[in-house]
Amino acid sequence: MKDLFINKGLVIKTDKDYKHIDHFEIEDCDCYIEPNFYTQLEYIKDHFESKFELIVDEIIDSTKRNKHVIFTADYENPVVYKEGYIYREIDDILGLLKLSIDNKSNPDSDWKD
Repeated sequence: MKDLFINKGLVIKTDKDYKHIDHFEIEDCDCYIEPNFYTQLEYIKDHFESKFELIVDEIIDSTKRNKHVIFTADYENPVVYKEGYIYREIDDILGLLKLSIDNKSNPDSDWKD
């Protein structure tokens, strides 16, 4: 999945503190994409196949707008902790594109079958 971002002009870097987390740079900005975010992105790809390119572009644009971003599955339990970075979840990206997923299988959902 990281090839998607490399093909869009992001350069992969190594962070000595987070060697197993993808750290990308583009222009004067950088971001970390945690493995759990990639897992969610794979799920999103299946549901929004025709808009997936837009979703990837929004992740890159969000990095450029915010300069230092950590893409995580859970704000409250991120893998990467860096001062001066903001956290973004997949729902943040989908919200910017006015997309959403109804997870009726979620036990906390009000929409049970």
